[in-house]
Amino acid sequence: MNLPNTLTIVRIFFVPLLVAALVQERVAIQIGSVHVTNEWLALAIFLCAAATDLLDGYLARRWRQVTTIGTLLDPIADKMLVSAALISLVQVRVLPAWMAILIVGREFAVSGLRSIAAAEGYTIKANDLGKTKMLAQVVGVSAMLLSVHHPALWPAAMAMMWGVVFFSILSALSYFRKFWRKIEGSIKKRRRRELLLLERKRQREKMRQMGTAAGAEGLGTTIWKPPEVS
Repeated sequence: MNLPNTLTIVRIFFVPLLVAALVQERVAIQIGSVHVTNEWLALAIFLCAAATDLLDGYLARRWRQVTTIGTLLDPIADKMLVSAALISLVQVRVLPAWMAILIVGREFAVSGLRSIAAAEGYTIKANDLGKTKMLAQVVGVSAMLLSVHHPALWPAAMAMMWGVVFFSILSALSYFRKFWRKIEGSIKKRRRRELLLLERKRQREKMRQMGTAAGAEGLGTTIWKPPEVS
């Protein structure tokens, strides 16, 4: 396994650590004279995981180590990280549930589109709106993590999350508009081809049956019958 794929897997393992650090309110670490509370620990874990997202893609392209498993795992790891962070923020009552549902639902919808496109031979790569959405998510979730024990930051954090909602919807519409026509056209062509092959198969079967019947009829006319005795 190469380094970019290892970083992707590490990002997946960051997910339960993030949830534990954020949901368990009494988690704290003493580093020298610095007292690290749970929201700072959760923020550090989230930013480290987000950094691996940037690093693994960069290294994979630079070292030409783009693999199938990396292509499949990378978006899954991203969605697991963001979804876990949003659900945990709902759990600690700093983020409205509808906002988390909307963002997570968008991620699942785009993942479904990617799966359909892959089955039809298309690869959906992240566009500029998708990258902007990911950056907005990192900034917005980080601000919300800080607002857990610093309520004065909550209005600014909510404004950032509204930006996340905006870019999430906009990028989803961009993906669907760009690829749905191609996917729909490909599916229709495949179905027409399957129906055509089925019809040809039926025609060949019908011709074979007609040929068999004609052969049997011809054979019946050549059978010799003894004359009747009066």
